[in-house]
Amino acid sequence: MKIENREGRSGLRWFVLLLAFVVFALATSGQVADQTSLPPTGTPEVQRPNPKGSDPNPEPATNAILAAFDKHEVIAMSAAHGNKDLDDFILQLIRNPVFPSKVNDVVVECGNSFYQPILDRYVSGDDGLPFSDVQKAWRNTTQLMCGVSSFYEELFPVIRRINQKLPPERRLRVLAADPPVDWTTAKSLSDIYAIDRDVSIASVMEKEVLSKHRKALMLFGIHHILHGGGYAVGLYEKDFPSVTLVIADHEGFLNFSPFSEYNGELEARMTSWPIPSLIQNVKGTWLEDIDREYFSTRADAYLYLGPRDLMLNEPAPAEVFLDKDYTTELQRRAAMGKDRRLADMVNSQKIIEKQSNPFLYDPDELRKVLESLTDK
Repeated sequence: MKIENREGRSGLRWFVLLLAFVVFALATSGQVADQTSLPPTGTPEVQRPNPKGSDPNPEPATNAILAAFDKHEVIAMSAAHGNKDLDDFILQLIRNPVFPSKVNDVVVECGNSFYQPILDRYVSGDDGLPFSDVQKAWRNTTQLMCGVSSFYEELFPVIRRINQKLPPERRLRVLAADPPVDWTTAKSLSDIYAIDRDVSIASVMEKEVLSKHRKALMLFGIHHILHGGGYAVGLYEKDFPSVTLVIADHEGFLNFSPFSEYNGELEARMTSWPIPSLIQNVKGTWLEDIDREYFSTRADAYLYLGPRDLMLNEPAPAEVFLDKDYTTELQRRAAMGKDRRLADMVNSQKIIEKQSNPFLYDPDELRKVLESLTDK
């Protein structure tokens, strides 16, 4: 069984597995499924999850993460992928007065390294830059979600304001780790997406953080920060092993799968945990038993911010969609590659539909996707 962590508000592994199951079933039966039917839950084929092991020992999350910098060069966690509760926690963590004494760099997925010199000037307090020029650092990345993220519209100004009250030697640096792309010269989306992003992230970490023995908070989609494989953290760990604490965040158990109905039973084991809390002693607990491969080799700690069904979705910032020049540019990019996702992001009706649901977890999301497939 796999704990769900979102990457761009998709179901990720469980979504792919379940979708593959449905497609396989359709293909082998030679029939088109009824649009209102999905693989049943609660049937004898779906075994009730009953993970074994000891109870984890949750700690107050902010203090635990700050203390973890004494043992680790890097703390890596997800951010800005639709989870407002997580984004709010990160902003609270960074605003903690102890944070600048523990950390040198905040390394972000939503930052185009092409604009690193401008970003350095802005974050250090330079007043001579138009904010519209600074916004390009996170609005002009390779990733669709970055330019319409309310989290990044707040993160950079917050760090700048923190730095304005710090001596130069203690000021935080924000490192943009997305590949250095120039949208003004790109002729197609393939020009933008051809670069290996994990290689770019690992390179920034090696050159700007690890080789200089600095401490960093990494803010990326969970797939980039897992140990092993071709992910960014796994790439730089070949030369810098055992320096990174990877934190996975709780967004529910077994989402978008036939097992999802048992999420409440599993979360009932967490009702006494403080919110927010961090679990660093995962091995040997029932959390590890849910997915031993995930917790034994790929993630080190687990951040609990509350039950799945009460978690909130990150709202889209109105100022982005009221910026006619930027929305026109997004439409140009969508047309460049006939990218439906990008076109939907600047479609007012689609925005209204998305914002009508304030919750992060939408139990009807998978159903809608499958229905759209069977419509074709």
